[in-house]
Amino acid sequence: MRIKLLILLACGTLLACSDRAAVEESADAVGASAIEQLADDYLRQMLLRYPETETYYSLANAPHDDLFDNSPEARQDWDAQVDAWLDALGQIEKPADIGSRDWVTYGILSEELLASKATRICRSETWAASTATAWHTSLPSVFELQPVGTPEARAAALRRLEKVAAYVDGEIRNLRSGLDFGYTAPRPTVEGVPREVRELLADDNPFLAMASRDGDGAFSANVQAIFDKDIAPAIERFAVYIEEDYLPNARESLAVADNPDGAACYRALVRSFTTIAPAADAIHETGLEQIAAIRSDMQAIIDEHFGGGSIEDFMRRLNNDPEFTFSSSDEILAHARASLQGVRELMPTLFSLVPKADVIIKPYPPHRSSGTGEYWSSSEDGERPGIFYLPVTEPEKRSRAGQQSFLFHETYPGHHLQGAIALELGDRVHPLARYLWNSGYAEGWGLYSERLMDEVGQYTTPLDRMGMLSDQGARAARLVIDTGLHTMGWTRQQAVDYMLANTAWSPVDIESEIDRYIAWPGQANAYMLGMLKIMELRDVAEQVFADDFDIREFHARVLENGSITLPMLEEVVVAWIEAYLAEAGPND
Repeated sequence: MRIKLLILLACGTLLACSDRAAVEESADAVGASAIEQLADDYLRQMLLRYPETETYYSLANAPHDDLFDNSPEARQDWDAQVDAWLDALGQIEKPADIGSRDWVTYGILSEELLASKATRICRSETWAASTATAWHTSLPSVFELQPVGTPEARAAALRRLEKVAAYVDGEIRNLRSGLDFGYTAPRPTVEGVPREVRELLADDNPFLAMASRDGDGAFSANVQAIFDKDIAPAIERFAVYIEEDYLPNARESLAVADNPDGAACYRALVRSFTTIAPAADAIHETGLEQIAAIRSDMQAIIDEHFGGGSIEDFMRRLNNDPEFTFSSSDEILAHARASLQGVRELMPTLFSLVPKADVIIKPYPPHRSSGTGEYWSSSEDGERPGIFYLPVTEPEKRSRAGQQSFLFHETYPGHHLQGAIALELGDRVHPLARYLWNSGYAEGWGLYSERLMDEVGQYTTPLDRMGMLSDQGARAARLVIDTGLHTMGWTRQQAVDYMLANTAWSPVDIESEIDRYIAWPGQANAYMLGMLKIMELRDVAEQVFADDFDIREFHARVLENGSITLPMLEEVVVAWIEAYLAEAGPND
C-alpha cells in the first residue's frame, strides 16, 4: 500500500481519534498510568502538529482549519519534544503483560519516537520534490475530505484554504535549503512534477471542488477568489521553481547514499518502515530466493494452461494481447467493483472481526494520474467509507492479471479490513494503537491477504492466479530492486527490466513504481518482509495447534491490537501459543 501521503509521511504515521475533546480530557483521568499519560500528551501534540489528521479521520470537535507547519523552526521544536518524550519513556518500565493496553501503547509509542529520531539524519523535508513525495501528492486531498455544509464549516474551510499558498512557498524554501546543503531528489523522479502540479490549475481541482460539494454561492465565490489570488500563483511559482532552479541542480545518481549521510539514512528508513533491521545484502538475498520460488509456480501455470514458453514472453503478452487487457477505463472500474462485491461476502468465514465501515472504488483524479493505486482510510465511526483509488489510464496497456490481487490487497481482506478494524477497536486500546501504523505490519498484511485469497479459491481462473503470483513476484522484486538501487549501484533501466521480467505489471505502472522506489528509499522492502513474518508465525501456530488450529482465531491475534510492530506481533502470537500449550498440558 502506499501506503502511501506527504503530510502524513512527515510524521511517519496516520493518526486520529474519535473526539478531540475526549482525548484532551483523558490525560487528566484519575489513576491513568504513566504510559497512558505520556501517550495522551503525545497524541495531543501530534494533533496540533499535524492538524490534517483530524480531517482524514473526521474527528469530532476538531477545527479543520489549519495545515502542517513545514518550517524548519517548527520541525526543530518537534524534534526537541520527541527527545523529551523519549527521555520520559525511558524512565518507565516496559509492561510485562503482553497484549494489555499499556503493553501495546508502550511498544507503539516507543517505536514511533525512536523512528522519528533515527530518521532525522535523512532530512527528508529538504528533498520532497518527486512525483511520489512532493506536496501535490497529498495536500490537495485534504480538501476532498474538508467538512462543508454549515456556516462554521465554511469559515473553517476558508481559513485552511488561505494557508495553502504559504504552505507551498514553504516547500520551496525547504527545497532551496536542501540544495544549499547537498540534499536533492534524483532528477528522473522530479521531471514530471511541474506537469502534475499544473494539473491542479484545472477547474475540477480539489480546492475548487470543495465549494461544489457545499453549494453555497457566497462560499463558492470566496473559494474561487482565494484560489485565483493566492493558490494558483503559488502553484505556478512552485512549478517554475522546479523547472528553472531545482531540476538543473537535482542529482543524476539514484541512490539515497549520494545524499549527505545517505547510507545511514537508508538503514534508518528500512528500520522505520519495517520495524526490523536486516542488512541490505540479507534483504537482497531474500528477494532473490523468493523470486526463484515464485517463478517456479509461474512456469507451472504457463506450461499447464497457456501453452508453455518463457515467463518473460508471457509477461509481455499479458500487457499487450487484447485477450488479456482492458478496452476502456470504465471496464477497469466495473471489473474491480464486481470483484469487491464478491470478496465482501467471504469475510465472515475467515474473520471474527469485520469492520462496520465499507470501502468504495474511485479512479485517480487527474492531478494524480501517474499513481499506481492507494487506499485512503474510512472514518473511525464507520460512516465515511474507505476509498480505493485505482489507476485507469491507458486501459489497453493494463492487464486483467493482477486486478483481483490488487483489489484484495487494498480493500478486503487487506488494508481496508485491517485499518478499519483498528479504527473501530474503541477503548480496548489507546488511540495511538488505533491510528499509528507501520509499513512492515500494514503492507505485510496486505500482501498476506493476496495469498490468503488464493488459499480459499478466490482466484477462479489461471489468469487470476498468474496475476497473484505476478504481484507476489513484484514484492519480492522490490527487495532486490530497492537494495540494488540504493546500495548496489543499480540503474533505473536495470530496475525496470528486472520488474518487467518477473511481473505482469504494465510498463507504464512499472516506470512509475521504479520512480517511487528511487524517491522513497526503504519503504518497498516492507511488503514482503512483513508478509514473511506473518506467514512464519502462522506456520508455527498451525504446527502447534494441529487440528485445533482456527484461522479466525489466528487472524484475531494479528488484528486485535492495531498496527503493532513486527517484533510485537511475534510476542503476541508466541504468547497465544504458549497459553494453548499450558492449557493442553504435557504430551497432549
